[in-house]
Amino acid sequence: MPRRAASATTASKRKPTEKQSMPDIQSTQDARRIAIDRVGVKDVVYPLKLRTKDGETQTTVAKINMYVSLPHHQKGTHMSRFLEVLNAQTAEPLTPHRIPEVTRAICERLNAETAHFQCTFTYFIKKPAPVTGAVGLMDYEVTFECTANGTTDFTMKVAAPAQSLCPCSKEISEYGAHNQRCRIEAKVRFDGLLWIEDLVQILEKAASCPVFAVLKRPDEKYVTEAAYDNPKFVEDIIRDLAVSLERHAQIVSYEISSENFESIHNHNAYAQIARDKRED
Repeated sequence: MPRRAASATTASKRKPTEKQSMPDIQSTQDARRIAIDRVGVKDVVYPLKLRTKDGETQTTVAKINMYVSLPHHQKGTHMSRFLEVLNAQTAEPLTPHRIPEVTRAICERLNAETAHFQCTFTYFIKKPAPVTGAVGLMDYEVTFECTANGTTDFTMKVAAPAQSLCPCSKEISEYGAHNQRCRIEAKVRFDGLLWIEDLVQILEKAASCPVFAVLKRPDEKYVTEAAYDNPKFVEDIIRDLAVSLERHAQIVSYEISSENFESIHNHNAYAQIARDKRED
């Protein structure tokens, strides 16, 4: 019995109480005098709830990255505080309009000059086949990014799969032309409300033809012939997309790219444009 009592006493001495202070190593001074642009946590899995253009709601799962800038004199950041801020809102899923609020809260909670928030998720859109109308769910990769440093900057990036058909192949071949899937991306800043569905439509319109989740034989005939009648190099896709975004009143800047997954080459074709319309 005495031996057990002694062990219990020793254990209680080792166990910290709420009143006992613990050293804050992260806040100590660092002598190397090198500031860090971004430090934080990556791949936090968290629910996200969005409104859809048709008036419904969609809940998905996002992978979230959160960072702050770290001054040269501070040894480290407080990683747990990122999760505290994210989970402090409620037990409900995150919503897009809360992202700037969360980003500013990270800046304040970690006493940082700049905070960054990024979440990437899959967004589903019901899409009917072009002839039969057979409905399937198309998946699109969407990323929201927000930066807070006195002001708040918010961007949305959408990636859409599509189809491209080579104009050169069509011109030089006696019959047929090689085609392939492509991935078209647009990262945009915008005023007001911009639906994911609307940006997807702009991206797909720039391609030779959209792709679909469900196709019956009449639909396959349609998309094959539609692409053949609308051949585009990767350069054509990116320029047509730029023209559409230039005309869009809400979009103030864009970074766009298209990558064609070549079907007859052992490499991909790629094009990119970045433009800020506010600099005009």
